[in-house]
Amino acid sequence: MAYILNIETATKNCSVSIAKDGETVALKEYAGEGYAHAEKLHVFIGEVLTQADISIERLDAVAVSQGPGSYTGLRIGVSAAKGLCYALAIPLIAIDTLELLARKITVTNGVIIPLIDARRMEAYTAVFDNDYNKIRDTQAEIITEESFSNFGALVHIVGDGAAKCIGILPDAKILHHAGVLYPSAAEMGALSYPKFRVQHTVDVAYFEPFYLKDFIAGK
Repeated sequence: MAYILNIETATKNCSVSIAKDGETVALKEYAGEGYAHAEKLHVFIGEVLTQADISIERLDAVAVSQGPGSYTGLRIGVSAAKGLCYALAIPLIAIDTLELLARKITVTNGVIIPLIDARRMEAYTAVFDNDYNKIRDTQAEIITEESFSNFGALVHIVGDGAAKCIGILPDAKILHHAGVLYPSAAEMGALSYPKFRVQHTVDVAYFEPFYLKDFIAGK
């Protein structure tokens, strides 16, 4: 039996879960207009431990969303995850944020393209088949009518960057999923537990989030 704490802070969604042998048993998340991760993350960690009825010492590992995404959000999540791993002497597991977002939907044909909002008409993207195998690597991409043109007749777009495709990509090509979906710790257990079982972990001391782009401070 393995309990894994899963932390997702790469977007506006501050999301935390406890998974037992890959099954989510407790979840707390909030996606507000602003980034409230610094205020909410540690509170949420305490709340999911209470929901799962376990002490923090029962954790076997911590999994964290590695990016790409918000520079500040990723730093907060990774810092918290590292601190817990150091204190509890347990392993750290890194999860691909875009794969996590792709798993918000289930499709039987075409490809899944998760998009995380970046700047202006840019989004962080990757391409997955309907079994969630990555068939194009992660990149920061300016959305144009030629985007994803080599991936067949139908693409399923998901994420807070998906709206940038509407009116840009041909309407017949895309299936736009209603509402804004964010990556969530709800799906992380299915990814973190298999990695835990084969000891596919990262070095707590040297692990850094996958920012993809350099941080640019606002005024």
